[in-house]
Amino acid sequence: MKQYIFNIHDVVLLMTAAECLLLAVFQAILPTRSRHDGRLLIAFLLIIAVASACTLALWNDQFSLAPWLEQTLLPYLLFSALLLKGPAIYLYVCSLTRQNFTFTRGMALHLLPALLVILCLAIFNISSNDLRHAAAGQGFSATVISLVWDLASLAPFAYAVAALRQLRRYRHALKDEYSHYSEVELNWLTALVWGVCVAWAWTTVVHVVAKFSSQSVADYMGIADNYLSFILINAFFAYSLTYAHQLLATQPEETSQERVPEEDEPSEPAIEKVRNAMESDKIYLKKNLNLEQFSDRIALPAKEVSAVINKHFGTNFFEYVNSYRVEAAKSLLADPGKADMTVLDVLLESGFNSKSAFHRFFSRLVGMSPTEFRKQALADAKVS
Repeated sequence: MKQYIFNIHDVVLLMTAAECLLLAVFQAILPTRSRHDGRLLIAFLLIIAVASACTLALWNDQFSLAPWLEQTLLPYLLFSALLLKGPAIYLYVCSLTRQNFTFTRGMALHLLPALLVILCLAIFNISSNDLRHAAAGQGFSATVISLVWDLASLAPFAYAVAALRQLRRYRHALKDEYSHYSEVELNWLTALVWGVCVAWAWTTVVHVVAKFSSQSVADYMGIADNYLSFILINAFFAYSLTYAHQLLATQPEETSQERVPEEDEPSEPAIEKVRNAMESDKIYLKKNLNLEQFSDRIALPAKEVSAVINKHFGTNFFEYVNSYRVEAAKSLLADPGKADMTVLDVLLESGFNSKSAFHRFFSRLVGMSPTEFRKQALADAKVS
């Protein structure tokens, strides 16, 4: 009777490893290879390739490798990959969402979990067989193996959560610095990172279930984990080709040494400058207005303008500018002399440059669509 080396689930791992290698090579020849996000994506792909190949080699009994590779080197490669995939995805997100992102010495701290596990493997001379039969083992060595697996399962999930927090900070930064931005690229990246978070949370669940349930249940859950990884790898590569380069830059975050104490309340002259720029100069009519352009126009530092908008007016730059634009649109829509203007003409003349953003923002602030508002306002004007 024929014996198959790989079953269909093993093939998924094999395809994931092979595809990651091919995508890493392809990413390396793209123009974005010189950017940090391109390099980090290549690193992430290679790490996933190693993790998939090592997982396949560890749990497949139908083929064997050289003894030194299978028993000695394999555990080091496997756990290094499992504990480096988290930092790789976190730093990839940081490189996309931080202006002038650079590698620093402090980032070496992300290597500590992997180095700690490698040290444990070396001290206790843990082999592949020890990893396979850890559940049946006893003693201090089995406890160490259990803790190593725990760390390899939990650490990537923690990094995925950190990546989500970074995206949240980036979204807030966009609203503080831009009056208009496309949410498509950011929403896609957020969805992908949520996918990673869910997938790695599932990995943690599989690990916990394996401790307290039957092996067959854990195996089926682990197989689903492999399929999720395969799907996510394709999604990340597609994102890097289509949307990654379109994300807007934000001001770099201040370090604790750079932060200076801020006044409790902005000065009255600064408040008046910001108010006059909006009410007299109607600077909000400028399309794609950002905080830097606004601050240059009124000769105030960007930090001071941001402080006025945040602390005095209690909002962010995005909301502040667009609220004026909505008021301008309401005036145009309610004017009988402008009844021949289309809604598109109105939104463009009000400073908006996106139909979807205008409708979404107008409906949220006014409580009805622009068309409904115009109909009601013109009807009221006729009655009066």
